[in-house]
Amino acid sequence: MTLTILGNSAGGPFHGRHYTAHFLQVENAYFLIDCGEGTQMQMFQYRTKTERVNQIFITHLHGDHMFGLLGLITNWSLKGRTAPLQIFAPPGLEEWIETTCRVCSVRLPYSIEFVVVDATVSQKVFENAVVEVWTVPLNHRTACTGWIFKEKEKPRNILKTKIDEYQIHYSLIPGIKAGGDLQLPDGQVVTNVELTTPPPRPLSYAFCSDTAPSELVVQAVKGVDVLYHEATFTNEHVEEALISFHSTAAQAAQIAKDAEVGQLILGHFSGRYADAEQHLAEARVIFSNTIAAEEGIPIEVTANDDIKI
Repeated sequence: MTLTILGNSAGGPFHGRHYTAHFLQVENAYFLIDCGEGTQMQMFQYRTKTERVNQIFITHLHGDHMFGLLGLITNWSLKGRTAPLQIFAPPGLEEWIETTCRVCSVRLPYSIEFVVVDATVSQKVFENAVVEVWTVPLNHRTACTGWIFKEKEKPRNILKTKIDEYQIHYSLIPGIKAGGDLQLPDGQVVTNVELTTPPPRPLSYAFCSDTAPSELVVQAVKGVDVLYHEATFTNEHVEEALISFHSTAAQAAQIAKDAEVGQLILGHFSGRYADAEQHLAEARVIFSNTIAAEEGIPIEVTANDDIKI
């Protein structure tokens, strides 16, 4: 599971930061999370596999999280895309896209399935062979949902030495990797534990932007390996965070601590801050395993059981 942050700014492209967008790869599946203005340029700059995206997840209908979407889907049209596209979002996105396409005489050569999600609950909204995607109810000024990407359990790893020792036919290997035992021609049973090793623990990544601190978020993201949580403000602007339904870095860290996540990534920084040093200082007092979002640097989501706080 590899994350590339394309934009980590709140409200505008400030100090070299861009509007919110994340690109997530889970094995051979590629997902775009939010699509602020300029996302296309960021995807081009960081050489993400844009053409392989078949699902887009939009948190809410504020412009800094979705105004890049029309440009992207139009560009795919110009490049001759034919693969169907799914877009997951709270209500209203389909109307906005279809109206704009009609007014601008845009005709797409591929189909779009709009999946309307309930932003008030945590529920599974998508799955394929390798991952499930769940909603996270956020507390913002409009209907807003976060997203959790949960890897599915992988098959067990069969030991090559055992394949050679027992001359295991290739047709039997899938069943053994799925947990089955091996019965030899003489009737002897070789247990699965002897033949295989456990697979890596499934990984998880949660994306929460924009939101005021919420106990519902704590419950939904409990135990995830990596949590991206908005940290629009520092402690000196806590009142502004309260009014605008955003969070401070310290509040994001408290969410991470209460949810017992592995690692916290802070992002969605207000343009009043030239850097994230103060955000990090305030957050690490509460949750030490905190980093600031950096655009374009791939982050490998790894199991952090040994450093959870």
